[in-house]
Amino acid sequence: MSASSLARTVSGSGPVSSRHPRPPRPTASTASLVFLWRGMVKVKHVPEQLFDVIMIPLLFTLMFTYLFGGALAGSPSAYLRDLLPGTLVLSVLLVSVYTGVGLNADVATGVFDRFRSLPIWRPAPIVGALLGDVVRNTLAASLVIGLGLLIGFRPEGGLIGTVLAVALLLVFAFGLGWIWSTLGLVLRSSSSVNTVSLVVVFPLSFTSNIFVEPSTMPTWLEWFVAVNPVSSLVTAVRGLMHGPAFGQHVAWVLVVAAALVATFAPLTMRLYRNKL
Repeated sequence: MSASSLARTVSGSGPVSSRHPRPPRPTASTASLVFLWRGMVKVKHVPEQLFDVIMIPLLFTLMFTYLFGGALAGSPSAYLRDLLPGTLVLSVLLVSVYTGVGLNADVATGVFDRFRSLPIWRPAPIVGALLGDVVRNTLAASLVIGLGLLIGFRPEGGLIGTVLAVALLLVFAFGLGWIWSTLGLVLRSSSSVNTVSLVVVFPLSFTSNIFVEPSTMPTWLEWFVAVNPVSSLVTAVRGLMHGPAFGQHVAWVLVVAAALVATFAPLTMRLYRNKL
């Protein structure tokens, strides 16, 4: 090959360049969906990562229904009516932590350094992971509802009310996932992210109206339950599943979810840009 031909090839005007055009840069949505699929592949190869966060709500549903249902509500079936929407909330809150755990693991192994070198939309790895959580949360919710139907739960709001309740849960979990993403970039190990999330989720869940009526609690604790956003979420989910839904609770859940995204999404992206 002559010098002039080599120069044309290197500069992009030669035949090699014309036969192999540079692929277009992926859009933000395409890049995010690729990372969503990456998260699903990880679950496929390591399904036991979801075992604990799915089994805990299922066990709580069974144990509380049959061990405490008669004492707390007169019968297991009567207790299941209010309990299952609560354990549904608990399951989604627990599963939402996997965004932060996976992000921290990717940072520790150095794979995020490779992602940063790619010509893609910068937030795509994090947004894709959060979208992957939507799929995992939907799976967890489906399992809890399926168990409830098997043991006698019947949502009075029907299919539409149940779908709306799950959709509201997914919106709230998406906002909560940004908190775990921030922790995933701040804490030094994925086990630390998991531990901190449990320390936050379990107290908020048990000091809510998931398992017992708040009026049976001490006055100071009843006040905390009333302002606990998990209580509003549970009340909204119960209302959507059984009807009628309480509009103020649904609106408050949406406001809290939007506030979480507005607060922690910029913080997460700032840490992502500056720390890695």
